[in-house]
Amino acid sequence: MPAVVDIENLRCDVDAAVTRHLDTLTAQVAALGPEATALTAQAAELLSGGKRLRAAFAYWSFRAHGGGPDGPEREAAIRTGAALELFQAAALLHDDVMDASDTRRGLPTAHRAFEARHAAEGWAGESARFGQAAAILLGDLCLIAAQQEIAQALAPLPRERATAVRAAFDAMQTEVIVGQYLDVLVQSEPWGVDPAADETRARAVIRAKTTSYSVRQPLVMGALLAGAADAQVAVVAAAGLPLGEAFQLRDDVLGVFGDPQVTGKPAGDDLREGKRTVLAARTMAAGTAEQRALLTARLGDPHLTDDDVAALRAAVVASGALDSVEAVIDALADDAISRLQAAQLSDPGRGVLLDLAHAAVERAA
Repeated sequence: MPAVVDIENLRCDVDAAVTRHLDTLTAQVAALGPEATALTAQAAELLSGGKRLRAAFAYWSFRAHGGGPDGPEREAAIRTGAALELFQAAALLHDDVMDASDTRRGLPTAHRAFEARHAAEGWAGESARFGQAAAILLGDLCLIAAQQEIAQALAPLPRERATAVRAAFDAMQTEVIVGQYLDVLVQSEPWGVDPAADETRARAVIRAKTTSYSVRQPLVMGALLAGAADAQVAVVAAAGLPLGEAFQLRDDVLGVFGDPQVTGKPAGDDLREGKRTVLAARTMAAGTAEQRALLTARLGDPHLTDDDVAALRAAVVASGALDSVEAVIDALADDAISRLQAAQLSDPGRGVLLDLAHAAVERAA
C-alpha cells in the first residue's frame, strides 16, 4: 500500500494539505482558548497516520479520467483528498466512542487519551464522561474542517463541476451517518436466531457505512473533478460498490485474525466489541451446535482472554466461515477489477487504480 499511495508525491501532498488546515485551525482555537489546543494536538496525532486510501482513490480516478499531473485542477484533487481524510478522522473519532474502542493505530483512542488526562490532572467529575465528550467535540471539529477544506478545494473550479463534486461529498456524508445508525441498530437487535437475516443486515451496514466513503464516492469525486461524462462516472461508481464491500469484509477478517503489531489493535478486538459481522453470521449459519453456543455466549465479552480469543477464532475457522468470507472477498474484488479493466480509463491512472484495488483487499492492516 505505501508504494502505491506515494506515486506522484500523493501522500506528501495530501499530508501537507491536512497539516496546513490543522495549523490554521490550531491558531483559531488558540485565540479562543489556549487550553483547547489539546483538541487540535489530538487531531494531528490521529491524522498523522492512516493509509490515505480514500485520497488515493479520488486522485487516481481524477488522473484516470484525464486529469493532469500539475496545475489548479490537480491541487483541487489533492485538497479533496485532504477533505476526505478530515472527514474520515471525524468518523473514526465518533466510531471509537460508540464502540468503546481502546486503541487506534497502536495508540490510545482519543476518548481514552482525554480520559487519562482528566484522571492524571485530578479534575472534577467522571474521567470517562470527560473523555467521551472531548472526543465527540473533536469529531465535530474535524467534520467542520472537512466542510471548509472541500469548499476551498472546489472554489477555483468551474461552477458546474464544483457543484457536482460537492453533491457527491455531501451524499457520502449522509450515507456514512445513516450507516453508523444502522450499525448501532444492528448491534441492538436480536441476533443469532436467523443467520441469513443477520448477514443481510450486516452487508447493508457495510454498503451504507463503509462502501460509500471508502471507495465509491472517492472514485466518483475524482472522475467529476476531471470533468468526466455521466456514463464514465457511473462505471467507476459501479466498480466502487463491490470493491468497497470487499474492503470492509477484509477489515472484518483482520478484526478477528489480524496481527496486532500490524493492525495497531489488540488481537480479536472485534470479538470483544461484539461486532455482528458477516464472519460472525456465517459462523452461526454453518457452525456446529457447540460452535454456535460458544459464539453466542462469548461474542461481545470485553474480558475475553487471549485463550478465549483463540477458541473463538478456532470455531470461526472450523465452521468454514473464514474460507467462505474469503471467497466472497475474492468474488467482489474480481467483479470490481473487471469493471475497472473494462472502463475507458487512461494511464497512468488506470494502472494505479487497479493496483489500489488489489491493495485494498490484500492488505494486512
